[in-house]
Amino acid sequence: PSVDPQRVHQVREQWRLMLAQELHADWVWAFEAHQIHEGYRPNAEQSGARSLANMALHMLCLNAVRQGDPVWPGRAYQRVKSAGNMTDRAAALSALLSSHSELCSAALAHFHASARGEALVLDRWFALQATAPEALPAIDGDSASGRGSGSGSSTSDSSFARAQQLLKHPDFSLKNPNRVRSLLSALCSANPSAFHRADGSGYRLWAEQLQALDAINGHVAGRLARAMDRWAHLSEPYRSQAHRAIQQVADNPKLSNDVREVLTRALQPA
Repeated sequence: PSVDPQRVHQVREQWRLMLAQELHADWVWAFEAHQIHEGYRPNAEQSGARSLANMALHMLCLNAVRQGDPVWPGRAYQRVKSAGNMTDRAAALSALLSSHSELCSAALAHFHASARGEALVLDRWFALQATAPEALPAIDGDSASGRGSGSGSSTSDSSFARAQQLLKHPDFSLKNPNRVRSLLSALCSANPSAFHRADGSGYRLWAEQLQALDAINGHVAGRLARAMDRWAHLSEPYRSQAHRAIQQVADNPKLSNDVREVLTRALQPA
């Protein structure tokens, strides 16, 4: 009847860590056996091979960071720098972000520099950071591996904190709908581990940015408002914090019709 987002995240991440460790040899095989050596072609065969190899790299980085092994994160970083297509480059960056590798900062800087101002690539750069899962809290036996809350890495700040900083980035603007979707919508709708926080800071960020966006573009703001559609299904303390944030925005007399319609419907009793 109710959902605890952080508990779901904890169980999911523990399963991923277990699969990364127990199937290590299989992930190595999957990565090595599905490299594409001919030119890039957007066909089903190449797409399938790339998808499997990139999933394997993701799991290999996850296990490597947990074990303190620099090899696979190093290979992922090299792939960020030298991959011949955006699919592999973005997947390698995602692998470093999701595993909370100490190479994240350098990889992010390289990816941003190589974008050369291309809007779609910059959108991807923002979205990859906004959707990176939060690190699990430290557990017994993991403190030395750098897995706990980003310890031992240059990304010790959380994904949520990184997203907050990105709101101030020169390449971000609430006036750019695609940039709003790649950062704010991605964080609020596609990253439950970072957005649903017991202290309500994710919901407060949503309320603040939603009202600022609504003054610029009510249609895009209406889409962002829907990130809280299912707040009533949350367990406590998330439910109360979410309701407070929604009510705060709904009390704004200057809301657009798009946002007001979404929030009015969300606040109606089930």
